[in-house]
Amino acid sequence: MDLEYLGDVKRFVVKVGTSSLTNEDSGLDVGKIANLVSELMRQKRLGRQPILVSSGAIGAGMGKIKLSKRPETMPQLQAAAAIGQGILMQTYEYFFDSYGQPIAQILLTKDDFTDPVRNKNLRNTLKTLLDWNVVPIINENDTIATEEIKVGDNDTLAAYVSIEVDAELLVILTDVDGLYKGDPGRLNGVDLIRVVEEVTPEIESWADKSGKGFGGMYTKVQAAKTLSVKGVTTVISNAKEAEILSKVFKGEAGTVFLPRRI
Repeated sequence: MDLEYLGDVKRFVVKVGTSSLTNEDSGLDVGKIANLVSELMRQKRLGRQPILVSSGAIGAGMGKIKLSKRPETMPQLQAAAAIGQGILMQTYEYFFDSYGQPIAQILLTKDDFTDPVRNKNLRNTLKTLLDWNVVPIINENDTIATEEIKVGDNDTLAAYVSIEVDAELLVILTDVDGLYKGDPGRLNGVDLIRVVEEVTPEIESWADKSGKGFGGMYTKVQAAKTLSVKGVTTVISNAKEAEILSKVFKGEAGTVFLPRRI
């Protein structure tokens, strides 16, 4: 399958999960964040325009107050996010500032995508930030979001954001190499799927058995399915792999979900 077209992508969204930003103690791993920022800035210097959808606020909050276990109740999760959101952005600010790159924080709920007035405001804000050469850093507004107004997870949020900014590519960085035909943690020799032309029920069944993380692989595949219909490519790949974004744009990493060509 010819993936050379990925090299021509200009505007792209990167979604990074909590496990790719935190250490074993659930605190922020500054080394991981420094590497992510370096990867994004390398692509920006090549003329590409990144938008970042970042998890990590709850993990940062847990690390700050030394919680050893992820909170389970909504008030606890929201409180942890409230503590951690500033820490997360401060850390991003530190590393992006070393490149002279301005950033902006945007916290969203489902209403920002479904309410016409709020959605128009969101699109206008994102357009202006990109026109100003600012890197938007987006997360769900976990401190106030309840079931009624939650987007659901950051994989879904990243798909919605990709549509709003007219992105050509969504890169979902996680802790596995991509989508497997089974659970690579339990079965040896499970094949990594390199290219998905269409998200079929069989593909979805593999997603149920593959991958880790709070969102799991299923939500990532559903995000890819949503974007495929919109003509957007999705790549699921491993955040730990060296120069991962460079490899993604060469078609050399992860699982590539092709856009539908009607």
